[in-house]
Amino acid sequence: MNNRELAEYVMSQLDELDDVRRVPMMGGWLFYYRDRIFGGIYSDGEVLVKLTEASRRHLPDVPERAPYEGSKSIMLRAENLDDKEDFRAMVEEMWPELPERKKKKTGKVKSHVHY
Repeated sequence: MNNRELAEYVMSQLDELDDVRRVPMMGGWLFYYRDRIFGGIYSDGEVLVKLTEASRRHLPDVPERAPYEGSKSIMLRAENLDDKEDFRAMVEEMWPELPERKKKKTGKVKSHVHY
């Protein structure tokens, strides 16, 4: 399964949730639930979810890993992806533990006063 097909599969597993979306990112995908990133597909073609208390409860035996070399974030391989109910429940339970989306800077140009 290629990354696009895998992203479509993730979306189908979460079709009962409102406000789930995917965004392409350098050959992979980022997944958002209610405007917070909960995981993604990176260069290795696996679905990874952010490490939170909820994801650890649902994936207790999965080793932690970085999504790519040099990354500061730690993630877990979503080994429960094929269990639609558990995967959906995990994403819902992760939401309050995820950081809010950063606001984009407006990019306003400061006017210069000329005397």
